[in-house]
Amino acid sequence: MGKKRVLVVTQEMSPYTTDSDIAEIANKLPQYIQDQGMELRILMPRYGLINERRHRLHEVVRLSGMNIIVNDDDFPLIIKVASLPNSRMQVYFLENDDFFKRKALFKEEDGSAFEDNPDRMAFFCKGVLETVKKFGWSPDIIHCHGWLTALVPFYIRTAYKTEPIFQNSKIIYSVYDGEERFPNVGFVEKALSVHANLSDLAPYISGDVVTPHNGAIAYADGLIKGSENLPEDVEKALNTAEKPYVEFYDSSNYLPAYFDLYKQLLD
Repeated sequence: MGKKRVLVVTQEMSPYTTDSDIAEIANKLPQYIQDQGMELRILMPRYGLINERRHRLHEVVRLSGMNIIVNDDDFPLIIKVASLPNSRMQVYFLENDDFFKRKALFKEEDGSAFEDNPDRMAFFCKGVLETVKKFGWSPDIIHCHGWLTALVPFYIRTAYKTEPIFQNSKIIYSVYDGEERFPNVGFVEKALSVHANLSDLAPYISGDVVTPHNGAIAYADGLIKGSENLPEDVEKALNTAEKPYVEFYDSSNYLPAYFDLYKQLLD
């Protein structure tokens, strides 16, 4: 199959974040992919709870210094990098004090979701694609893990559809249980970008509710059920998508199944 390039975009990853299906899978999958002879890059947010000294993060000056626009406001993007423990892989962290400096991932102490989670999603997804453009590195597979990455498929198929670096990219979206919906308050203004139309966001919106999973399912080329239990409407979207699909696997079987999906999309 030759040396193919895989971009892993994840909202969580062990050992930087813990105690979730996403964090465990995003840790184990890259090493497996690399062992199969693929070239790999990993991007995730740099949350405030990630200890910079302990994990030996340092800034990548040539990649930093961009500004990402969300709802007509500019937000600076800093890129840092660290080596994944016990591997030969590097993880690139997208840092911004407005969105990711806080010491929790997505929720307040009382369990309620952060009000700016939609803004954080738009910033992260736009930042990912701009960072890959700065890499000058064309991914054959883009594997997105979790709702925070859900706008990546949308942007690649709309705002970035003429961008040469993504012309041959196949997008996989892994669906996990969790923060999968929020009120539709200003979402369109936050999510829209140049070269995208309002109607393009329709799969993400159900009345007064935004459903990131359903939108990403509509734009992805391949789908993976990462958690055993999902909301009924998300299950329905997966089952009716008519796209290459991997059912939920327990921890002992999912790596070969995921790689088979990669090969299927690349054939």
